Amino acid sequence: MQKPPIILTNVLLFSLTGLAAITLVPYEALVNGYDRFEILSFILLTGFAGMSITAGYHRLWSHKTYEAHPVLRFILALGGAFALQNSILHWSSDHRIHHKHVDDNDKDPYSAKRGFWYSHIGWMLREYQAQRYSDYANCRDLQKDPIVMWQHKYYLPLVLIMNIGLPVFLGWLNGDIWGMFLLAGVLRLVISHHVTFFINSLAHIWGKQTYTDKNTAKDNGFLAFVTYGEGYHNFHHIFEHDYRNGVRWFHYDPTKWLIYGCSLIGLTRNLRKVPDERIVKARITMELQSSVKRIAHLPNADELLAKLQHEYDLLVHKLGEYYATRKRLMDIKKRKLIRELEKLELDYKYQEMKLHLQLQMQKWSKLNSMQFA
Repeated sequence: MQKPPIILTNVLLFSLTGLAAITLVPYEALVNGYDRFEILSFILLTGFAGMSITAGYHRLWSHKTYEAHPVLRFILALGGAFALQNSILHWSSDHRIHHKHVDDNDKDPYSAKRGFWYSHIGWMLREYQAQRYSDYANCRDLQKDPIVMWQHKYYLPLVLIMNIGLPVFLGWLNGDIWGMFLLAGVLRLVISHHVTFFINSLAHIWGKQTYTDKNTAKDNGFLAFVTYGEGYHNFHHIFEHDYRNGVRWFHYDPTKWLIYGCSLIGLTRNLRKVPDERIVKARITMELQSSVKRIAHLPNADELLAKLQHEYDLLVHKLGEYYATRKRLMDIKKRKLIRELEKLELDYKYQEMKLHLQLQMQKWSKLNSMQFA
Protein backbone atom coordinates (compact mmCIF):
# COMPACT_ATOMS: atom_id res chain seq x y z
CA MET A 1 0.00 0.00 0.00
CA GLN A 2 1.29 3.44 -0.95
CA LYS A 3 2.25 5.64 2.00
CA PRO A 4 0.67 9.09 2.41
CA PRO A 5 2.67 12.13 1.23
CA ILE A 6 5.44 13.46 3.46
CA ILE A 7 4.74 16.65 5.43
CA LEU A 8 7.92 18.50 4.49
CA THR A 9 7.44 21.29 7.05
CA ASN A 10 7.37 18.81 9.95
CA VAL A 11 10.27 16.76 8.59
CA LEU A 12 12.43 19.90 8.28
CA LEU A 13 11.34 21.22 11.70
CA PHE A 14 12.17 18.04 13.61
CA SER A 15 15.33 17.32 11.59
CA LEU A 16 16.90 20.79 11.70
CA THR A 17 16.10 21.52 15.36
CA GLY A 18 17.26 18.03 16.38
CA LEU A 19 20.48 18.38 14.41
CA ALA A 20 21.16 21.81 15.88
CA ALA A 21 20.51 20.50 19.41
CA ILE A 22 23.14 17.75 19.11
CA THR A 23 25.76 19.82 17.24
CA LEU A 24 25.49 23.59 17.65
CA VAL A 25 24.34 23.57 21.28
CA PRO A 26 27.31 21.52 22.61
CA TYR A 27 29.72 23.34 20.26
CA GLU A 28 28.64 26.69 21.71
CA ALA A 29 29.07 25.25 25.21
CA LEU A 30 32.67 24.24 24.41
CA VAL A 31 33.63 27.47 22.66
CA ASN A 32 31.84 30.18 24.65
CA GLY A 33 29.91 28.41 27.41
CA TYR A 34 26.54 29.38 28.84
CA ASP A 35 26.13 31.72 31.78
CA ARG A 36 23.74 31.37 34.71
CA PHE A 37 21.06 33.56 33.19
CA GLU A 38 20.98 31.45 30.02
CA ILE A 39 20.81 28.21 32.00
CA LEU A 40 18.08 29.57 34.29
CA SER A 41 16.12 30.83 31.28
CA PHE A 42 16.42 27.40 29.65
CA ILE A 43 15.12 25.62 32.77
CA LEU A 44 12.21 27.99 33.36
CA LEU A 45 11.16 28.21 29.71
CA THR A 46 11.34 24.42 29.30
CA GLY A 47 9.03 24.06 32.28
CA PHE A 48 6.72 26.78 30.96
CA ALA A 49 6.37 25.08 27.58
CA GLY A 50 5.95 21.62 29.09
CA MET A 51 3.38 22.60 31.70
CA SER A 52 1.44 24.60 29.13
CA ILE A 53 0.93 21.33 27.28
CA THR A 54 0.18 19.14 30.32
CA ALA A 55 -1.91 21.59 32.35
CA GLY A 56 -3.34 23.47 29.38
CA TYR A 57 -3.62 21.50 26.17
CA HIS A 58 -4.09 18.18 27.93
CA ARG A 59 -5.90 18.45 31.24
CA LEU A 60 -7.74 21.75 30.71
CA TRP A 61 -8.78 21.81 27.07
CA SER A 62 -8.66 18.18 25.90
CA HIS A 63 -10.30 16.64 28.99
CA LYS A 64 -11.98 19.58 30.75
CA THR A 65 -10.75 18.31 34.14
CA TYR A 66 -11.01 21.80 35.64
CA GLU A 67 -11.99 25.36 34.80
CA ALA A 68 -9.44 28.16 34.53
CA HIS A 69 -9.52 31.94 34.80
CA PRO A 70 -9.08 33.77 31.45
CA VAL A 71 -5.70 35.09 32.60
CA LEU A 72 -4.39 31.55 33.15
CA ARG A 73 -5.95 30.33 29.90
CA PHE A 74 -4.21 33.15 28.04
CA ILE A 75 -0.82 32.30 29.60
CA LEU A 76 -1.25 28.60 28.81
CA ALA A 77 -2.26 29.44 25.23
CA LEU A 78 0.96 31.43 24.77
CA GLY A 79 2.93 28.57 26.33
CA GLY A 80 1.29 26.15 23.92
CA ALA A 81 2.48 28.21 20.96
CA PHE A 82 5.92 28.24 22.60
CA ALA A 83 5.87 24.43 22.75
CA LEU A 84 5.15 24.36 18.98
CA GLN A 85 2.82 21.33 18.91
CA ASN A 86 0.04 22.88 16.83
CA SER A 87 -2.91 24.90 18.10
CA ILE A 88 -5.05 24.01 21.10
CA LEU A 89 -7.94 23.13 18.81
CA HIS A 90 -5.92 20.82 16.58
CA TRP A 91 -4.00 19.17 19.45
CA SER A 92 -7.16 18.55 21.48
CA SER A 93 -8.98 17.09 18.50
CA ASP A 94 -6.13 14.63 17.97
CA HIS A 95 -6.07 13.71 21.62
CA ARG A 96 -9.81 13.17 21.96
CA ILE A 97 -9.70 10.86 18.94
CA HIS A 98 -6.79 9.00 20.57
CA HIS A 99 -8.82 8.36 23.72
CA LYS A 100 -11.94 7.40 21.83
CA HIS A 101 -10.12 4.91 19.60
CA VAL A 102 -7.02 4.06 21.64
CA ASP A 103 -4.86 1.33 20.04
CA ASP A 104 -7.04 1.18 16.93
CA ASN A 105 -4.48 1.31 14.13
CA ASP A 106 -7.02 2.70 11.69
CA LYS A 107 -8.49 5.43 13.93
CA ASP A 108 -6.04 6.26 16.73
CA PRO A 109 -3.81 9.07 15.33
CA TYR A 110 -0.76 7.79 17.22
CA SER A 111 -1.62 4.19 17.98
CA ALA A 112 1.13 2.51 20.01
CA LYS A 113 0.33 -0.77 18.30
CA ARG A 114 1.91 0.62 15.13
CA GLY A 115 5.27 0.71 16.88
CA PHE A 116 7.48 3.10 18.85
CA TRP A 117 8.64 5.21 15.90
CA TYR A 118 5.13 5.76 14.57
CA SER A 119 3.57 6.67 17.93
CA HIS A 120 6.53 8.84 18.93
CA ILE A 121 7.02 10.97 15.83
CA GLY A 122 6.25 9.06 12.62
CA TRP A 123 2.54 9.89 12.68
CA MET A 124 3.40 13.57 12.23
CA LEU A 125 5.76 13.11 9.28
CA ARG A 126 3.14 12.03 6.73
CA GLU A 127 -0.44 13.02 5.88
CA TYR A 128 -2.02 10.18 7.85
CA GLN A 129 -4.86 12.41 9.10
CA ALA A 130 -5.31 14.63 6.05
CA GLN A 131 -9.13 14.36 6.01
CA ARG A 132 -9.70 14.53 9.75
CA TYR A 133 -9.76 18.24 10.48
CA SER A 134 -12.37 19.74 8.20
CA ASP A 135 -14.48 21.13 11.04
CA TYR A 136 -13.05 19.82 14.36
CA ALA A 137 -16.44 18.30 15.10
CA ASN A 138 -15.23 16.69 18.34
CA CYS A 139 -14.20 20.09 19.74
CA ARG A 140 -17.40 22.12 19.43
CA ASP A 141 -17.02 23.16 23.05
CA LEU A 142 -13.53 24.56 22.43
CA GLN A 143 -14.75 26.52 19.43
CA LYS A 144 -16.84 28.57 21.89
CA ASP A 145 -13.70 29.56 23.83
CA PRO A 146 -12.46 32.94 22.48
CA ILE A 147 -8.91 32.33 23.71
CA VAL A 148 -8.74 28.96 21.95
CA MET A 149 -9.99 30.45 18.71
CA TRP A 150 -7.71 33.50 18.98
CA GLN A 151 -4.71 31.21 19.39
CA HIS A 152 -5.87 29.02 16.51
CA LYS A 153 -6.31 32.03 14.20
CA TYR A 154 -2.98 33.66 15.04
CA TYR A 155 -1.02 30.49 15.73
CA LEU A 156 1.82 31.11 13.25
CA PRO A 157 2.67 34.67 14.39
CA LEU A 158 2.43 33.53 18.02
CA VAL A 159 4.85 30.67 17.27
CA LEU A 160 7.34 33.12 15.72
CA ILE A 161 7.02 35.61 18.56
CA MET A 162 7.40 32.99 21.29
CA ASN A 163 10.05 30.75 19.70
CA ILE A 164 12.21 33.40 18.05
CA GLY A 165 11.23 36.74 19.51
CA LEU A 166 11.31 35.72 23.19
CA PRO A 167 14.75 33.97 23.16
CA VAL A 168 16.23 36.78 21.04
CA PHE A 169 14.84 39.41 23.43
CA LEU A 170 16.22 37.58 26.48
CA GLY A 171 19.56 37.18 24.69
CA TRP A 172 19.61 40.88 23.91
CA LEU A 173 18.97 41.68 27.56
CA ASN A 174 21.82 39.35 28.56
CA GLY A 175 24.24 40.45 25.87
CA ASP A 176 24.38 37.08 24.05
CA ILE A 177 21.60 36.53 21.53
CA TRP A 178 23.13 33.46 19.85
CA GLY A 179 23.81 31.56 23.07
CA MET A 180 20.33 32.26 24.45
CA PHE A 181 18.70 31.31 21.15
CA LEU A 182 20.51 27.97 21.05
CA LEU A 183 19.84 27.04 24.68
CA ALA A 184 16.44 28.57 25.50
CA GLY A 185 15.22 28.40 21.92
CA VAL A 186 16.49 25.35 20.07
CA LEU A 187 17.40 22.89 22.86
CA ARG A 188 14.36 23.86 24.88
CA LEU A 189 12.12 23.21 21.87
CA VAL A 190 13.61 19.80 21.09
CA ILE A 191 13.31 18.67 24.71
CA SER A 192 9.73 19.97 24.94
CA HIS A 193 8.83 18.04 21.81
CA HIS A 194 10.25 14.69 22.79
CA VAL A 195 9.07 14.87 26.39
CA THR A 196 5.51 15.14 25.07
CA PHE A 197 6.12 12.51 22.41
CA PHE A 198 7.26 10.05 25.10
CA ILE A 199 3.72 10.11 26.50
CA ASN A 200 2.39 8.85 23.18
CA SER A 201 5.11 6.24 22.73
CA LEU A 202 6.98 5.04 25.85
CA ALA A 203 3.99 5.54 28.16
CA HIS A 204 2.17 2.93 26.06
CA ILE A 205 5.11 0.52 26.07
CA TRP A 206 7.06 0.72 29.33
CA GLY A 207 5.49 0.40 32.78
CA LYS A 208 2.72 -1.27 34.74
CA GLN A 209 -0.97 -1.64 34.03
CA THR A 210 -2.12 -0.70 37.52
CA TYR A 211 -5.79 0.04 36.89
CA THR A 212 -6.77 -1.49 33.54
CA ASP A 213 -5.51 -3.81 30.83
CA LYS A 214 -8.10 -2.70 28.28
CA ASN A 215 -5.46 -0.63 26.45
CA THR A 216 -1.68 -0.33 26.16
CA ALA A 217 -1.28 2.65 28.51
CA LYS A 218 1.22 2.11 31.35
CA ASP A 219 2.09 3.73 34.69
CA ASN A 220 5.77 4.63 34.93
CA GLY A 221 7.25 6.73 37.73
CA PHE A 222 10.40 7.63 35.78
CA LEU A 223 8.38 8.88 32.82
CA ALA A 224 6.21 10.86 35.25
CA PHE A 225 9.38 12.59 36.47
CA VAL A 226 10.38 13.76 32.97
CA THR A 227 6.85 14.49 31.70
CA TYR A 228 5.54 16.67 34.55
CA GLY A 229 3.38 13.86 35.98
CA GLU A 230 1.97 12.50 32.72
CA GLY A 231 3.76 9.16 33.12
CA TYR A 232 0.93 7.74 35.24
CA HIS A 233 -0.73 7.03 31.94
CA ASN A 234 -2.62 3.85 32.81
CA PHE A 235 -4.54 5.78 35.48
CA HIS A 236 -5.19 8.57 33.01
CA HIS A 237 -6.65 6.30 30.35
CA ILE A 238 -9.24 4.78 32.67
CA PHE A 239 -9.98 8.02 34.57
CA GLU A 240 -9.35 10.66 31.91
CA HIS A 241 -11.58 13.32 33.51
CA ASP A 242 -9.60 13.43 36.77
CA TYR A 243 -7.36 16.51 37.00
CA ARG A 244 -4.70 14.31 38.59
CA ASN A 245 -2.54 11.70 36.89
CA GLY A 246 -0.46 10.85 39.93
CA VAL A 247 -3.27 10.07 42.33
CA ARG A 248 -1.33 8.72 45.30
CA TRP A 249 0.41 11.02 47.78
CA PHE A 250 3.91 9.93 46.77
CA HIS A 251 3.33 10.29 43.01
CA TYR A 252 5.37 13.00 41.29
CA ASP A 253 2.81 15.12 39.44
CA PRO A 254 3.79 18.82 39.29
CA THR A 255 0.96 19.49 36.83
CA LYS A 256 -1.52 18.39 39.51
CA TRP A 257 0.24 20.61 42.06
CA LEU A 258 0.12 23.58 39.69
CA ILE A 259 -3.61 23.15 39.04
CA TYR A 260 -4.36 22.72 42.75
CA GLY A 261 -2.07 25.62 43.72
CA CYS A 262 -3.84 27.90 41.25
CA SER A 263 -7.18 26.93 42.82
CA LEU A 264 -5.99 28.46 46.11
CA ILE A 265 -5.62 31.88 44.48
CA GLY A 266 -8.74 31.72 42.33
CA LEU A 267 -7.13 30.92 38.97
CA THR A 268 -8.69 27.45 38.73
CA ARG A 269 -11.92 25.94 40.06
CA ASN A 270 -14.16 22.88 39.86
CA LEU A 271 -11.24 20.46 39.92
CA ARG A 272 -12.69 17.09 38.94
CA LYS A 273 -11.73 13.96 40.88
CA VAL A 274 -12.77 10.35 40.45
CA PRO A 275 -14.29 8.89 43.67
CA ASP A 276 -11.65 7.02 45.69
CA GLU A 277 -13.81 3.91 45.78
CA ARG A 278 -13.65 3.53 41.97
CA ILE A 279 -9.89 3.98 41.95
CA VAL A 280 -9.24 1.41 44.68
CA LYS A 281 -11.68 -1.05 43.12
CA ALA A 282 -9.96 -0.75 39.72
CA ARG A 283 -6.58 -1.38 41.35
CA ILE A 284 -7.62 -4.47 43.33
CA THR A 285 -9.46 -5.85 40.29
CA MET A 286 -6.19 -5.73 38.35
CA GLU A 287 -4.44 -7.40 41.30
CA LEU A 288 -7.08 -10.15 41.20
CA GLN A 289 -6.51 -10.70 37.47
CA SER A 290 -2.76 -10.86 38.00
CA SER A 291 -3.10 -13.43 40.79
CA VAL A 292 -5.51 -15.53 38.75
CA LYS A 293 -2.94 -15.74 35.94
CA ARG A 294 -0.19 -16.73 38.38
CA ILE A 295 -2.08 -19.60 40.02
CA ALA A 296 -4.09 -20.90 37.05
CA HIS A 297 -1.50 -23.61 36.28
CA LEU A 298 -1.22 -24.96 39.85
CA PRO A 299 -2.73 -28.35 40.85
CA ASN A 300 -4.93 -26.75 43.52
CA ALA A 301 -5.84 -23.79 41.33
CA ASP A 302 -9.60 -24.18 41.80
CA GLU A 303 -9.31 -24.02 45.57
CA LEU A 304 -6.98 -21.02 45.46
CA LEU A 305 -9.14 -19.23 42.92
CA ALA A 306 -12.24 -19.73 45.05
CA LYS A 307 -10.44 -18.34 48.10
CA LEU A 308 -9.10 -15.41 46.11
CA GLN A 309 -12.52 -14.60 44.69
CA HIS A 310 -14.09 -14.82 48.17
CA GLU A 311 -11.55 -12.39 49.62
CA TYR A 312 -11.97 -10.07 46.64
CA ASP A 313 -15.77 -10.02 47.02
CA LEU A 314 -15.41 -9.39 50.75
CA LEU A 315 -12.96 -6.55 50.14
CA VAL A 316 -15.24 -4.93 47.54
CA HIS A 317 -18.13 -5.15 50.03
CA LYS A 318 -16.09 -3.53 52.79
CA LEU A 319 -14.93 -0.85 50.37
CA GLY A 320 -18.54 -0.01 49.61
CA GLU A 321 -19.43 0.13 53.32
CA TYR A 322 -16.40 2.25 54.18
CA TYR A 323 -16.87 4.85 51.46
CA ALA A 324 -20.63 5.03 51.98
CA THR A 325 -20.07 5.68 55.69
CA ARG A 326 -17.35 8.21 54.96
CA LYS A 327 -19.56 10.08 52.51
CA ARG A 328 -22.43 10.17 54.98
CA LEU A 329 -20.15 11.42 57.74
CA MET A 330 -18.66 14.12 55.54
CA ASP A 331 -22.10 15.24 54.40
CA ILE A 332 -23.33 15.45 57.97
CA LYS A 333 -20.27 17.37 59.14
CA LYS A 334 -20.70 19.73 56.24
CA ARG A 335 -24.38 20.42 56.80
CA LYS A 336 -24.28 20.22 60.61
CA LEU A 337 -27.72 18.62 60.71
CA ILE A 338 -27.45 16.18 63.63
CA ARG A 339 -26.81 16.32 67.32
CA GLU A 340 -23.30 15.81 68.62
CA LEU A 341 -24.09 12.38 70.08
CA GLU A 342 -25.30 11.04 66.76
CA LYS A 343 -22.23 12.53 65.14
CA LEU A 344 -19.97 10.73 67.61
CA GLU A 345 -21.78 7.44 67.01
CA LEU A 346 -21.35 7.76 63.27
CA ASP A 347 -17.72 8.79 63.71
CA TYR A 348 -17.16 5.61 65.74
CA LYS A 349 -18.79 3.54 63.02
CA TYR A 350 -16.60 5.26 60.42
CA GLN A 351 -13.42 4.44 62.38
CA GLU A 352 -14.61 0.84 62.77
CA MET A 353 -15.25 0.54 59.02
CA LYS A 354 -11.83 2.07 58.37
CA LEU A 355 -10.14 -0.50 60.64
CA HIS A 356 -12.00 -3.38 58.99
CA LEU A 357 -11.02 -2.12 55.58
CA GLN A 358 -7.36 -1.79 56.57
CA LEU A 359 -7.32 -5.32 57.93
CA GLN A 360 -8.96 -6.67 54.78
CA MET A 361 -6.50 -4.73 52.58
CA GLN A 362 -3.59 -6.19 54.55
CA LYS A 363 -5.02 -9.67 54.14
CA TRP A 364 -5.52 -9.05 50.43
CA SER A 365 -1.97 -7.73 49.95
CA LYS A 366 -0.51 -10.69 51.82
CA LEU A 367 -2.50 -13.11 49.71
CA ASN A 368 -1.45 -11.42 46.48
CA SER A 369 2.21 -11.31 47.50
CA MET A 370 2.38 -15.09 47.90
CA GLN A 371 4.51 -16.92 45.37
CA PHE A 372 2.27 -19.59 43.90
CA ALA A 373 4.66 -20.78 41.20
